[in-house]
Amino acid sequence: MNVTAVVLAYGEEPWLADCLAAVVQQASEVVIVDNGSAHPQLIASWEQRPEVVVVRPEHNLGYSGGCNAGAQAASGETLVFVNSDAIVQPGALSALEETLADAAVGLACASIRLADDPDRLNSAGNPLHYVGLVWSGHFGERADEHRDPVDVATITGAAFATRAEVWRALGGFPDEWFAYQEDSHLSQLAWQRGWRVRYEPAAVVHHHYEFSRNPHKSYLLERNRLLNLLTLYQLRTWLVLSPALLLFELLMLAYSARDGWMREKLRGYAWIARHPSVVRRRRRWAQSQRTRRDAELASMWASRFAFDNVASPQGIGVLNAVLAGYWRIARRLL
Repeated sequence: MNVTAVVLAYGEEPWLADCLAAVVQQASEVVIVDNGSAHPQLIASWEQRPEVVVVRPEHNLGYSGGCNAGAQAASGETLVFVNSDAIVQPGALSALEETLADAAVGLACASIRLADDPDRLNSAGNPLHYVGLVWSGHFGERADEHRDPVDVATITGAAFATRAEVWRALGGFPDEWFAYQEDSHLSQLAWQRGWRVRYEPAAVVHHHYEFSRNPHKSYLLERNRLLNLLTLYQLRTWLVLSPALLLFELLMLAYSARDGWMREKLRGYAWIARHPSVVRRRRRWAQSQRTRRDAELASMWASRFAFDNVASPQGIGVLNAVLAGYWRIARRLL
């Protein structure tokens, strides 16, 4: 087994010690990225172990940059990224490594269980809507109903694995994303390059999941959703989907105004407008590397939202009907 587990330590994370105790039993190397942890003494004690490497950036790099820094310091042929509030269960890392033994698989995600009810799922891989929204796949469903490995649209960042060579080929996470939507970005890149993204039910991880939304998170989620659309879709896809994308954008503006985070939504537009070079550079690179067209990947994109972990917004049934109806026409034009 030649596996490096990368764990980011940030803020007051009450499950960090449990997370590290679990991964160190299974990985040949553990890289801890101190991204501003409130537990420097705990990290210093783990640093005494020969199989543990600690990376201390000068400032908080976010989830994207922190994972990149951890991967750069890793020596393993397989990289497993584990959230500091996630506890890998026995055999999880070897199951992910075995899944990646198939060269056609580029990314493998674990069976993420709710820590307070581990018979039920937090995620079994995440769906991706064609407007760029992602949510927890099969949230709250019984895990024993999802016992077969399957291809999925995107990994979830709570716990996933990739070969180091694939990580380098995909360029890792885009640093500028900072946090959120970087896992769906990486997954789409993998599919575009011809690798499969796989859900592995034998890799069980208990996640102390707590959904929260604050203005800064809403800003990053929406900004990065747009960055993904701008950099990953082919021009033809943009033209075909533009009416639906515009409709959804107007609805998101109205939704943000109603719920009090419109300022953050507008901040996302402003950031993109101030950083056109980031969009151009990332788009140029992604499009130049792809080997599969969007038309070949569209079958895995969702056309209806299924929010099982949050209350569905009012009018979601009508919106689903409209977007699904448009998709039936649009897919033929891709």
